[in-house]
Amino acid sequence: MNILPTTLVAALLLFWSTAAATAMEVAEIVERANLASYYAGDDGRSEVRMLITDAQGRERERQFVILRKNIEAGGRQLFYVYFERPLDVRRMVFMVHKYLDRDDDRWLFLPDLDLVRRIAASDKRSSFAGSHFLYEDVSGRAPVEDNHQLIEEDADYYLLDITPKDPATVEFSRYTARIAKSSFLPVYMEYFDRQGQKYRTVEALAVEEIQGFPTVVKSRVRDLAGGGETLMEFSNISYNIGLDESLFTERFLRRPPREIRR
Repeated sequence: MNILPTTLVAALLLFWSTAAATAMEVAEIVERANLASYYAGDDGRSEVRMLITDAQGRERERQFVILRKNIEAGGRQLFYVYFERPLDVRRMVFMVHKYLDRDDDRWLFLPDLDLVRRIAASDKRSSFAGSHFLYEDVSGRAPVEDNHQLIEEDADYYLLDITPKDPATVEFSRYTARIAKSSFLPVYMEYFDRQGQKYRTVEALAVEEIQGFPTVVKSRVRDLAGGGETLMEFSNISYNIGLDESLFTERFLRRPPREIRR
């Protein structure tokens, strides 16, 4: 009797069940990493110090406050970033209404010009406040925009290889993300350009548990192509403070809400 067809069927069934299990595992890793990185609590507030060092070693500093509110876990979300220092950016506001099914709405208030500017979707990969962080680093990149593959796993980390579904909308060809199993926070990311050269890294330098949520309190971006780096330190972090959705509207771009102050 010829048993080859049965063997082939069994092998195919094994292959597809293994592939399905891997796909589900990767999807769960990505979802949990996204929730851990950007959706801790129902809302949150943090104060941020950003130190920008250019390729010549010259330093600039930014200080700002971030307010965040989740409308749905893993989905629609609101961000309000108010700049306090230095004087040339004081009272500047960056606000985001984040969506999964369409482009985010983004606004920038420039107080010296008394101007509210909408930030186009194509600008989300541009510099945030003159730093090496990007606008998209602050509010997060939607997982649905990328393909994810688990390429390595050990006792402590998952390593994902991530490629954009629409390469024309981004400057990278792929990036890798090392995700800590203990917290599901991405702790090290490497970005590669369209020639396959590594040009940018994003690293979590310190993580603390705050109100039961693992939280990055210090992170760094390095520009390997042009030189320079930006260090971001978070302090006075609090979650579940009861922020109202109305704070994240255009009327508060020119008049910051009292929740900016402690």
